Parts: sequence; C-alpha cells; structure tokens
Amino acid sequence: MPAPKDTPESSSPVAVATRQAALAALAAEPFDMLVVGGGITGAGVAREAALAGFRTALLERDDFASGTSSRSSRLVHGGVRYLEHGHLGLVFESSRERRLLLALAPHLVRPLAFTWPVYGGARVPLWKVRAGLALYDALSLFRNAPHHALNRGDVLAAEPALAPDGMVGGARYWDAATDDSRLTLASALAAREAGASVANHVAVVAGIHANGSEGRLTGVAAEDRLTGATFPIRARVVINATGPWSDATAALTGSPQGTQLFGSAGAHIAVPRNRVGNNDAVTLVSPLDGRVMFVLPSGVHTIIGTTERPAHAGPDDIRATRAEVTYLLQSVNRCFPFAQLTMDDVVSAWCGIRPLAAVRAGEHSANAASREHAITHRADGLVSITGGKLTTYRAMAADVLSHARNELPKSGGVPTAAHEARPSESTPLPGGDIVSREATVSEARATVRDAAVGERLALAYGSRWRNVWSYVQRDGSLGSRLSDSLPYLLAEVAHAVEREMAASLSDVLVRRTHVAFETRDNGRAAARRIAPLMGTLLRWSEHETAQQLVAYDRDVARLFTIDDV
Repeated sequence: MPAPKDTPESSSPVAVATRQAALAALAAEPFDMLVVGGGITGAGVAREAALAGFRTALLERDDFASGTSSRSSRLVHGGVRYLEHGHLGLVFESSRERRLLLALAPHLVRPLAFTWPVYGGARVPLWKVRAGLALYDALSLFRNAPHHALNRGDVLAAEPALAPDGMVGGARYWDAATDDSRLTLASALAAREAGASVANHVAVVAGIHANGSEGRLTGVAAEDRLTGATFPIRARVVINATGPWSDATAALTGSPQGTQLFGSAGAHIAVPRNRVGNNDAVTLVSPLDGRVMFVLPSGVHTIIGTTERPAHAGPDDIRATRAEVTYLLQSVNRCFPFAQLTMDDVVSAWCGIRPLAAVRAGEHSANAASREHAITHRADGLVSITGGKLTTYRAMAADVLSHARNELPKSGGVPTAAHEARPSESTPLPGGDIVSREATVSEARATVRDAAVGERLALAYGSRWRNVWSYVQRDGSLGSRLSDSLPYLLAEVAHAVEREMAASLSDVLVRRTHVAFETRDNGRAAARRIAPLMGTLLRWSEHETAQQLVAYDRDVARLFTIDDV
C-alpha cells in the first residue's frame, strides 16, 4: 500500500480511504510473510521482511503497541540488571542494538545519564556496582559512553535530593530513553513505506490450511474490528508475534503449541517530577527488598518502576495493584526523603506483561527468567516468537526472518524479491534522517515559537515534524494544545488519523501521545475535546462518537485502575 502523501489533504475522508485501500490489499494478493501482532516485535519483523524484499503483511488486533509495548519503562538499555543473572550474551546484544537505535531513530532514542547511589549495607555493594559497570562497558566493546566512579559528594552534586545518610559513593553510566509506543509505530510505518500492507484493528479469527485442518497453514481468516467484515488473507508463512497472546494466537490458527511462555507482570507509576526532585535517571536498589529499580525523568513527570511478579491475569486484564504502587512509593521515599510521596501524588499507574521465554532449566521466577527470545516452528509452518525485550527487537526480527525463510521452500519455492533488499541496521526509521537532535529541536522551537511544543514535535517526529506543523498552517485552530499543561497540539490528532492509522480515541491519547499517562483523569477531558475532530475525519455519526467516548472511558479504566489487592 502506498504511504500517504506528505501534504495534508483538504478532504476529510483521507483516513477512511487509506484504510479501505489497506484492507483491499490484504485480501487481494497472497503474501510471502504474514506477521500477526503489531507490538514492537511484530512491527520489527514486518519492517525486516519488507526491507528484505518479501511481500509482507502486518496485522494488529487492536492498535500498534496496545499491549506490552506501550507499558514499558521507556528505556533502550543494555540491561545492567541482567548481569547478576549471568545473561552476558543478552547484555552484549542489547548494547549493540542500543547503539544502532541511537543512530537509526535519534529523535525517538536519546542518551540518558543514570546515577547509581550506593549506601552502606546495601545488597549490591559499591565494589560490585563498579565491577558490574566495568563489565557493562566491556560488553559494549567500549563503544558506548563509559561509566564513571563517583564519591559521595559527586553523587549528591548530581542528584542533591537523594538521602545523604549512609551514602558511601556511587557511579554514573549511560543508557537511552525512548518513546515506546512511537518507536513501535515508527517500525510499523517503516514496514509500510518499505512496501508492506499494514493494518491495525484487524483480528485473526481462524487459520486457513491446505488440504483440511491437517495441512500446511496457508493464511488466516481476518475480521475488521471496526466494521465486522471478514475476509481471507493468504500467505506462504504466518509469523506469530503476539507476545502474551502467543498461545491464544497459536490455538486460533491451529493446534496449540508449547511455547514455554512465562508471563511476568511489571508495574510503573508516574508522579510529578518536582515532588521527587531527580535531575536525570537514578538507579536504585530498593531498601525494602534489594530489587534494582529506576527513577526516570519524563517531561514534568517522573516514572518509577518496575515491579516484577508472575502474571496471574490475562494480558487484557493486567493492572497495577495497590501493593505494587505502595512498594514503589515507599522505595522512592526512603531514597528521596523530602519527596514523601503518597497515593495522592500518583498521576497514573500501569502494568504490562513481559512474555518471557523460560529457556533455562530451573528458571521459575520472574526475576530469573531470561529476556532472551525463543522461536518455534509448528508442524504446519507457523513460526512463533516469544520472549525478548524492546531494546533487542531489531535483532529478534532478523532472527525470526531467518527462521521464516526456512519455511518458504516448504510452501513452494523461494519467491522473487518484490524489490531490492535494504539492510535494516543502516536504514533509518521514519523521521530518523536528521543531522542532529539539537539542531532539529532548535529549528522546531524557532518555527513554532513555543519551546515545549517545538521540542515535542522534533522528538516525536524527527525530520517529519513539519508534516504535523503543516496542519496548523492550514488551520490555525489546530495549533491549540490538547491540555494546557502538556505540549501536545490538536494538529497531532489530525496527523495521527490521516497518516498514522489512528482509528480510536485511545489510539491518539494513549499511544500517539501520552496524554492518558500524564493527566489525572487519564485523558478523559481531552477525549471529549478531540472527539468531534476525529469524528469529522473518520466520518463518525453522533451515535458513533458517543460510543467512542464510552469505549475510551472503559479502555482507560481497564489500563489505569489500581486494583485493591
């Protein structure tokens, strides 16, 4: 499907026509690779396959990044915590992939300084922190910014709000921050721009097999969840990249398979940054139980996380619990004594399920389970991937594609490439072709004349920020903020609908922006403000607009309610 043009259309139904074309393409032609699941892994696989020249389709039941990929710590990191469990190969791979993503998407993946304070009697003593970070540097082949040992005064100079009593020193090291949902979206858009047919809100309802249910999997029956229409999609290889839903997807497309999936739930909270007082990121060893956790800057908020426990609820129903939120608050209060955070300070709380693959014998705890990925082949040709983490998604995608290539001869020979292959490790993600992050931010600020909004546009859209700003140039009313306290414009709503496949209020307020995470009403007021605009762009009737508001309220209640357990 061709990508939308780079100038805004004067006719409002452009998004409707674009989606209709995408669905028609899915039903009209057989594909080499059909990727099911639009999280970071599936979007990465679709990009990898499309760049390699394969006829590729990507389906997402809800919206891109609507599962775990929008409920992370928003870090692209080497995995310093994994050193304790001996996952050295994963740390090496993560360090390499972090370096690549900093180059491929410099607007979305940005260096972030971490201060690690160490207190006397801590589970991880000072010598071990410094030795671990030295190993961390070595596993990156010394290509990333090296860590620095800090004395007590250095730590307090970097993070003066930390508790000074008992502090014996610390260290400073570098990882990277990201916008998890927009990184996922950028990968899906990259797949589309490389020639893939891409659609969200399309669910797999059954598998299609040659010669009856015992034959090879040759495609899926799909349902457009926005209209209820069903249609077949033919493919030579079907790739299951649905994360926590992997077992359910496998069952839908044929017989269930043992994937050794180990669901680990992790909760985060957002609080006002001025209540904590952190300057940059801080790595803490919780005084409560010795778990390594993070305090992360995120605009006017601080993100605190994460917890880890076996996931006993399904991925659609997982939420942060009051016990988890209390644990995070108490841990930070012990380390930032002037914060004195309470439940009233929590702007939002969320929880996601990490689909860990327990590939090592005896790993039965969330902390010990490997973040490495596992790929399985079912007898009928279904290729499934489980495990892994956001940082390594590109490497995981390349591995999945290698496995999927092996299935192609079984379906009738190796296909002729749709176009010349391009290497994923040197092809920037959409918006990533900028000379420098600082120059792009400066240019956007000067043009927009609102420093916060300019920075938001530059860091969310990179070289394409002017595409969003062009909506304001066409219609000045779209230059208004969604919320007075947040740097999001109404223009982003129109852009999300017309160019980024947003089809619901949640698509815009939870994933294209982070309004739902950054307002105490989880974006409910903003939803009522943008509903008329989205209704015009998507041809909603008054009844449909009212239904969308009800659906949004239900969605954010599902995501952000704190369970009383």
